[in-house]
Amino acid sequence: MGVQGLVSFLERHGTVYRDDAEFRMSRLVIDGWNLVYLLYYRSGLDQNLGGEYAALEDLTERFVAALRTCGVTPYVVVDGGSDFANRKEETVLKRAEDATMRAHRAVVEGSREDILPQLAKRVFIQTLVRLDVPVARCFSEADQEIAALATEWRCPVLSEDSDFYIFDLPGGLLPIAHFQWQDVRRRGSYSYIPCRRFYTSAFCIVFSIQRRLLPTFAVLAGNDYVKQRKVRWAQFDPTGGDRPHRLMGLLHWLKDFNEPQDALKAALGLMGDLSETSKAELMKSLSLALDDYRLPPSYLKKFFIHGVAPPLPAEIKAVVPDWMRLPLARSELTTDVLDVLLMQRVSLSIVVEHRDLPPVSLTSRPIRQLIYGLLLGPDTSLQVMERTRDGLQLNYIPVKPTFTRVTERLRLSSLPQADASERLQVLLEALGVTQDQLSLLPPELRLPVAVTCYWMKRADPDVKLLKSLLLGMSNGAQTSSTAREAQNQLHQNLDVSVVHGLAQWQVCLKDATHLNQLLGFPLPPPTMARLYQGTLVHQLFHNRRLAEGLLEGDRPREKTYRDMLSTVLRVHHQEVSTESRDTSQPRRRPLGELMSNIQQEDEDTVKEELEELEEEVVSVKTRYRTKERRQRRIQPELTRKKERRHRDLL
Repeated sequence: MGVQGLVSFLERHGTVYRDDAEFRMSRLVIDGWNLVYLLYYRSGLDQNLGGEYAALEDLTERFVAALRTCGVTPYVVVDGGSDFANRKEETVLKRAEDATMRAHRAVVEGSREDILPQLAKRVFIQTLVRLDVPVARCFSEADQEIAALATEWRCPVLSEDSDFYIFDLPGGLLPIAHFQWQDVRRRGSYSYIPCRRFYTSAFCIVFSIQRRLLPTFAVLAGNDYVKQRKVRWAQFDPTGGDRPHRLMGLLHWLKDFNEPQDALKAALGLMGDLSETSKAELMKSLSLALDDYRLPPSYLKKFFIHGVAPPLPAEIKAVVPDWMRLPLARSELTTDVLDVLLMQRVSLSIVVEHRDLPPVSLTSRPIRQLIYGLLLGPDTSLQVMERTRDGLQLNYIPVKPTFTRVTERLRLSSLPQADASERLQVLLEALGVTQDQLSLLPPELRLPVAVTCYWMKRADPDVKLLKSLLLGMSNGAQTSSTAREAQNQLHQNLDVSVVHGLAQWQVCLKDATHLNQLLGFPLPPPTMARLYQGTLVHQLFHNRRLAEGLLEGDRPREKTYRDMLSTVLRVHHQEVSTESRDTSQPRRRPLGELMSNIQQEDEDTVKEELEELEEEVVSVKTRYRTKERRQRRIQPELTRKKERRHRDLL
């Protein structure tokens, strides 16, 4: 929900906080997404090269360790789908437009613009699950449920969200900015975390306002659901001066009221001449916003204690299959599925990319179209509206669900019961690979390598960029001292094409992961923190010495790299050869034979095999492009028809 400017306003009135120097031995309900944003941004991690996921994993591990050292039991709750009532669409769109401009500025200027890397939330959740930290994902916005759970347990909330300054929490609020988890201290036999705590009682004493009027203050100040700009509240600021503050003015004005409805009616009187209809609609809107601060019984308590799946809200129960409840609550299924099922609308993530380049989300759109088909079924005529970028403008574009012979037979209500081989076939066909092509790879690398094959076909990256990516993947979270040196020297002038290409790969991995989740994990989900380290991959691309020495002396990792590279190049070679209809290429040894002999053969021989294959792929691609250019000159109208047909399919 959010009250704009409230946190910074209260920071200037420090008496509302109570020093609580020994936070320990307590439950703690954590606003998950708020925490991951602040952990990432305030730690100075890379934002523009695609993310430093191993570093985020390490931060999360150290955060949890600090809590447990002090006897604190964390319960993490995160937001789910969009506002189904569509009450805050204007606010959401405005924020997304601002983020889009900042994302472009990040590429142009190399500046830090607080754009969270695409896979950061997944890394955060995976790390918490691995550490056995209880995590719950709500079906929509989490604020109410976080406050309800903390109220029932009488424990504090950890967040920086302004709404938690409005909820009357018995255990208070621990603002993350004042939660010194990196400075765990000892006193005698126990450890504690220095922090400050906020209670609404202190707020009300400092500003002389009735506690039951705090929600009224929030909605009149203008939260995410109610935008009220017709009253100039700053005129009531008793401190006067050249810079009166609207929140101080509103708080002073509210001193004369005891009941919320009386204050709302008086506020309507300050808004000038309004028709009776306008007054009724505005009063209804304000009253609905007040309801958002009334806490229902917590449904997550049973989930955390007994593992019971939360009930679906009444407004979504009719269209969401019951089997989805538990995977959604466990974050094993993206809540984008709720947006598709309920509103046939999806807001795609904001990515660091240049405004003049096509949105990276176009690369993975065919994967999402298959997801939409599985969710909406073959009998529907519905389309999904995707919020996407056109330059720096955000628009909703209609996207058709697509189907295969297998998905036409599958039904969402019984999808978990579908044959495992069919679910695997859907995933592999979507990525353009076969089981045999992935058979030599470790199970945890099969999905990311299949995604890389798909990316090679759809994004058409340079082979050098492919090698840099796979080198980083084979290196896992290990970073050599040479790599650290190179990362520290990374300059701010970003290579836009490299940033764009790797962002395309990440969005492909993200959407393929969502398809894998929906299909019940026919391939093992990869550990995201081990796959991609942004600064490392960029340095591998630009620094040949680093690339050559990264796996030196580490034969298992070197073999993993060669297996991945050979798999991707051979799949891509088959794709390009098929498209070019050129059968004149010399035959190569089968992939299985090449890989089975890798330990026996001379290393130079194996290297030559891969280099020859790379040259062959580049050669075929070059001939294919030359043929395309020739066809454009000879048959321009046919070419334009093909391009229009391609756009229609998208």
